[in-house]
Order: sequence, then structure tokens, then C-alpha cells
Amino acid sequence: MGRRILSPRVWVRRLHLWLGLSLGALMVMAGITGALLVFYVDIDRALHPAVQVTGRAGPADWDRAAASLHTAFPARTGPWRLELTGSDGAIPARYYHPVERAGAGHAPLLAWLSPDGRRVLRVEFWGDGGMTWIYDLHYCLQLGPVGGTIFGWAGLALALLLLSGIWAWWPRGGWAKALRMKPRAAPVRRLYDWHKLSGLAGAPLLLLLTLTGVMLALPQETGHLLRPVLGSAQGVPGQIADGAPGTPDIAVSRAVALAQAALPGARAVWIELPGQGQGAYRVRLAQVADPSPRFPHSWAVIDRHGGAVLGLANVAQGGPMDVLLKWLHPLHDGSAAGLPLRMLVVAAGLVPAALYLTGLWRWWLRRRPGLRP
Repeated sequence: MGRRILSPRVWVRRLHLWLGLSLGALMVMAGITGALLVFYVDIDRALHPAVQVTGRAGPADWDRAAASLHTAFPARTGPWRLELTGSDGAIPARYYHPVERAGAGHAPLLAWLSPDGRRVLRVEFWGDGGMTWIYDLHYCLQLGPVGGTIFGWAGLALALLLLSGIWAWWPRGGWAKALRMKPRAAPVRRLYDWHKLSGLAGAPLLLLLTLTGVMLALPQETGHLLRPVLGSAQGVPGQIADGAPGTPDIAVSRAVALAQAALPGARAVWIELPGQGQGAYRVRLAQVADPSPRFPHSWAVIDRHGGAVLGLANVAQGGPMDVLLKWLHPLHDGSAAGLPLRMLVVAAGLVPAALYLTGLWRWWLRRRPGLRP
């Protein structure tokens, strides 16, 4: 008697089961940590009363803030980056290459200054605080750059898990019957209904979050794959060597004003102070055409001594690859469309937990039919 040939649908269901049992917990972790990170800045501020201060009178004094950092950390002669939040609260700053975390990948020293820029309110290394620890877990599994690569490739398997579930469910007959919930059915059937409805409701946004996460985690591979189709993106203007050491610097506020004048209508969001041996301020600017509120994709490089514009990247004049890149991060964290999209992303981040629990419970019941909840 010959062996029965299994249909493609049966193979897809088996693939879905194997992927769910092996990667389901990883998907739950990614979903829950991602949901928390949607409000990363807000939660982090709420956990640290020291930075819950307001009261700045008038515009922020970036010159004073820069001077306070250099006074408080005289040995840190590399570039600091100040965040221009536009609020009257604490001023966040980052020192990107502390010697204490050499070779650790993304591990800056974080500092917060008082609204007037005079005092340092809080200092910690990236990963030592609760939210940055969660960020590293979500982005690279706490394994540094290697972990980010592993998680990126695992994300493709998670996308396959979602797609295989849709294929395995896809109705052969009427849609009304396939979508129906049967509240009086056996426990195994009720679990299946909850599993399918949760998956179908969350799948579109989960696929978007998974694929954008893969592209963020695997930027080189994404570029190699898409560049032949979309072309190259604008390069971020780099730092230059200081050609006139010992010459007085222009004020930080002057560099910000010059950068905004170079891109009329743009708003400065971050300013990188030149470190020892570096010759320019690098200013990150948000334009109306850029959906990312905190990490926009336009840049201006301003000579630290004379104020000349040495480099410019205008995302509004970019090609298709620039359009893709500028949307990746704000779609992934929900910041592209304000609070409504952020709340949807939070809800989507909780769906994997529902899928994993209902799927695992159903699998356990089917293996041990004598047991019922």
C-alpha cells in the first residue's frame, strides 16, 4: 500500500506548527517589548523623577548646555549630541563613544540637563536603565551587533509564521463560515477560533512591523536587495577634520540657526557638537516631508569656526530609496501618525502573546485528548 501524499495545505499547517513552537516565544518577546518601546521616552521619563522638571524661560540656551557638558565631563573630548526637543523640560544629551563601552555596539553615555542647561540632572550608560535594557532586548537580544543580525533573520521566519497561518486558514468555501466564532464548541475548537480571529485581526499590522523591523536590523542586506530597484539613498554628510585648531568656535545656537536657514522651514532636532580634532557641527533637521519626529533624515554640516555650510542632505529631494528609509522607523514605532497609530502598534504588540497561548494550549490538548480545561 503506497504512502499517502500530503496536500500543500497540510504541509503549510505543519510548517506553521513547527515555526510557532520554535519561534513563538521569540515573537511574544518582540511584541511585548515593542509595545513598551512605542512610549519609550514617556515611560523612561515617568520612571525618573529627576528629569521631570520644567520652567525654562524663553528659548533653550544650547550654548550653556554645551558648556555644562564640557565642564561636567572634561575627559570626554569626543562629540556630544544634544536633542532639541522643543519643550521646556530637561535637555537630553548623548556621548556616543565612551571608552567604558568600547566594542559594545550602540552603548552611549546618556545625560539630562536642567531646562536652563546649567545642571546635569541624570547620567547613565545605555542599557543600565530599564527602558534602554528593553530596547537592547528588542533590537539585538542583548547580544550586541551580532544579536541584531540574528534577530533580523529570525524576523523573516516570523513573517513566514504569520503568512503560513493565513494560508493554512484560507477558506475553501464561504467566508462567513470561516470567520464564524462557535462559543458552544469543544475547547479545542474555541481555542482555534480565538487563534484565527486574533491572527487575522493582527496580521496586517504585525506583518508591517515585522518587515520594517527586519529592514532596520539588516540595513546592508536591505540595501543590496533594493538598491538595484530603488536606487541609492542620499549619504549622510560625514564629519570633517578641524582645519583651524585653536580658532574660536561659533556659538551652538548660531550653528542651529545656520542649519535651519540652509533648509528653510526645517526644524533642528539633534545637534552634534564637534569633538576634539573635528571641524563641524552636524545638525539633524525635520521637514514637513519627513514622517519621523525624533530621527528625521535631513542633515546640515556647519563649519565650527566660520559657519559655512559644508554639507547638506535634503530628504525632500531624495529618490525612492530615501522615501523608503524615511518611513521605516516611524512606521515601526507608530510615530508616523501620532497617538492613534501608536496605540494600534501597542495593541498589535500584544497579539503574539494571544496567538502563542491559544496555539500552544490547543496543541497540548490535541496531543492529550483525555485532558480538558
